[in-house]
Amino acid sequence: MAQTEQRAGNRLMDRAEYKTKTKPLTGPPDMTIFDAVSAMSDLNYGCVIVTDGDDKVLGVVTERDVMNKLVGRGLDAKTTKLSDIMTADPRVARETDDMLDWLRMMSNERFRRLPVVDSEGRIKAVFTQGDFVSYTWPDLMGQMKSILRAQTAGNFHYLLIGGAIVIYALAMVVVLAVV
Repeated sequence: MAQTEQRAGNRLMDRAEYKTKTKPLTGPPDMTIFDAVSAMSDLNYGCVIVTDGDDKVLGVVTERDVMNKLVGRGLDAKTTKLSDIMTADPRVARETDDMLDWLRMMSNERFRRLPVVDSEGRIKAVFTQGDFVSYTWPDLMGQMKSILRAQTAGNFHYLLIGGAIVIYALAMVVVLAVV
């Protein structure tokens, strides 16, 4: 059994962020980029999940897609459709998937947004790299504490020697003051 499977609460749906996430911004493939960007701006979202009539993920359009595939090519936002610039068939996680597995995949494959679907394939949430940072931060702090403890324990004999010298020096001061 993999180590990640042994950790309780490691599914995407078990994370606190999952329970509090607002519904992702979605749009049909024929929605214009202008309308999508307007909605993204109003909601302060970084992407639109392109869905079919059953809320199943067809693609993703991010701010970077708008810059590179629309603005960079000189296309018209009022006539260009989401389907024209979307990343089709993006990686999609199930809400029961392991968090650490997706953290690795997102890092290795260099994508920043992960649509999460339910058992029927309907969009439920979008996890970002920031969501994963909130998960890994306590682990990183725990690792730092372990490293510091190990370094302190490894150098404990120096602390003992230093402490003994300080105690000896104080004892000598007391002895010389009495004499």
